[in-house]
Amino acid sequence: MAGSGKTTFVQRLAAHLTEKKIPPYVINLDPACRGVPYPVNIDIQDTVNYKEVMKHYSLGPNGAIVTSLNIFSAQFNQLIELIEKRQHEVKYVLIDTPGQIEVFTWSASGTIITESLASVFPTVVVYVMDTVRSVSPITFMSNMLYACSILYKTKLPFIVVMNKTDVVDNNFAVEWMKDFTTFHTAAESEESYSATLMTSLSMVLDEFYKDLKSVGVSAATGKGIDEFFDLVADAACEYEKDYKVDLKKRVNKKGDALLAMQQNELKKIEKDYGEGDELLTSAPVDNAFYDAFLKNEGIDYNDDDDTSDEDQVAPDNDEEEKLAFARCKELLKMENEKKGNNDMS
Repeated sequence: MAGSGKTTFVQRLAAHLTEKKIPPYVINLDPACRGVPYPVNIDIQDTVNYKEVMKHYSLGPNGAIVTSLNIFSAQFNQLIELIEKRQHEVKYVLIDTPGQIEVFTWSASGTIITESLASVFPTVVVYVMDTVRSVSPITFMSNMLYACSILYKTKLPFIVVMNKTDVVDNNFAVEWMKDFTTFHTAAESEESYSATLMTSLSMVLDEFYKDLKSVGVSAATGKGIDEFFDLVADAACEYEKDYKVDLKKRVNKKGDALLAMQQNELKKIEKDYGEGDELLTSAPVDNAFYDAFLKNEGIDYNDDDDTSDEDQVAPDNDEEEKLAFARCKELLKMENEKKGNNDMS
């Protein structure tokens, strides 16, 4: 959620882990963030110039963020390799993403980044919401719908972090999730046509709340950070047990779908050429075929190009030629004998 204090939350997480002698590997994927307030190992701003992208492609803020992420995600496999090199030294990898849900979660680059990480490492998605603004039932319901959509889009372990509890305690939100009648009472106080809609949605999301992991924290004071890491540990176990298996099934399903598409395209090509016609034919495997291209021992091939067809001697192993030569020789012999007899007479 934009403005919920997620960057400050990442800063608090990095400071907390460093204090515990567990330094994290920190990555910033928000190209529009002005002055990252924590030390980063990888920063998208070192690779992509957000303002130049906006100027070059004549884009608005959100369009420039999406384009910057698209450019960066094209080489995301290199980032994966960098993390893999450090995976035995680092326990946690913190990734700060753009706050706009439509920019990251529902973009192609966001999907590539999320699935690439989840295919290699235990991945947990954290949704940071502003507790202060969520005291309004309408804003709270909007946050829950956002959270629900992200959960079902990513299909990964999910944690809702209710930030800024140093200003407003999150007990009211926990109560609304546990008992929808309490939320109904709060929604009825809203003088808006959306009150009925919110009431209906709360009944639908009641099933969603049952398995939802949530925690109240304060990025400013550090309150609730230990409880957050307890949830992360549980989510990592959940990833290994359930989500990893499902992810492999989805990857295999995509592979099967790609193979089916390729076979379908091949059938279309075969249909264009004619059914039953072979597009590719192979030469028979016969030693005599290959021997024709092999050089024979005892023959000098260096002067082959300088030898004319007239200088080449035809082979004399043809039986018909041998018989014709023998008959010719016999006729010459008989002719000579006749001449000798004539001379004697």
